Amino acid sequence: MAAPQSFKMAGVIGWPVAQSRSPVLHGHWLSQYRIKGAYLPLPVQPEALPDAIRGLRALGFSGCNVTIPHKLGVLKLVDQVDPVAARIGAVNTVVVQDDGTLSGFNTDAYGFLASLRDVRDDFKAGSGPIVILGAGGAARAVAVALLDDGAKEIRLANRTTERAEELSRIDPSRIKVVAWDKRNDALAGAALLVNTTSQGMVGYPPLDVSLDALPKTAMVSDIVYNPLETPLLAAARKRGNTAVDGLGMLLHQAVPAFEAFYGVHPAVSNELRRAVEATL
Repeated sequence: MAAPQSFKMAGVIGWPVAQSRSPVLHGHWLSQYRIKGAYLPLPVQPEALPDAIRGLRALGFSGCNVTIPHKLGVLKLVDQVDPVAARIGAVNTVVVQDDGTLSGFNTDAYGFLASLRDVRDDFKAGSGPIVILGAGGAARAVAVALLDDGAKEIRLANRTTERAEELSRIDPSRIKVVAWDKRNDALAGAALLVNTTSQGMVGYPPLDVSLDALPKTAMVSDIVYNPLETPLLAAARKRGNTAVDGLGMLLHQAVPAFEAFYGVHPAVSNELRRAVEATL
């Protein structure tokens, strides 16, 4: 059982982990709220993951965040998995409960919706068709978030059709797979476009999509945050669409984790955003 302590510890597990912005995020809040604690980068090779997760209890950690490549592996190592994390099929937060058991959560869905409402506070997923590009782990979190918020129709396009079809099984009645070569046509009448692919990220080619069919009233979200202004978002702003960068999702997904680790519900502020932007 985790012993009660005034100095609370948490961290982020990944391999590698130096690229994670989580220490900056949580460190900012620890300082802001004057909490006695630490948040550490924890580089853990895949073969050492079971020992590392079990070690959280022994070391007195409140929990940890989980990044690439461990989000799937952790699923099998915790005692309980939150229903949202189970549907997404990945864990990004492990919490050591008072009785010493380990609970797995995924806060990416929460973070994504919060990032949209930061920009448009009246956003409702059920307001119109949604187009998601990509079918990886991030796409699964985005899809679950939108479905739980009332999305009636999600059009999912991915280069590999089989992977898109696998994701669509989350809710086949509302997620419709669109062939990658029909992605531009799928934008007609959409209320939201979300890019979950790596295209547009630093070191990758721009996303190959035309916005001509997208209504100018639609929101355009790109979960890429390096660069903050991807070619997709620049094109969206130029034609008058509301654009949402990926940094908001990163900041907001950390909120429930910090509260679980340290007992304080933190605010996502402009000061926090600037602190993280400075590291990009």
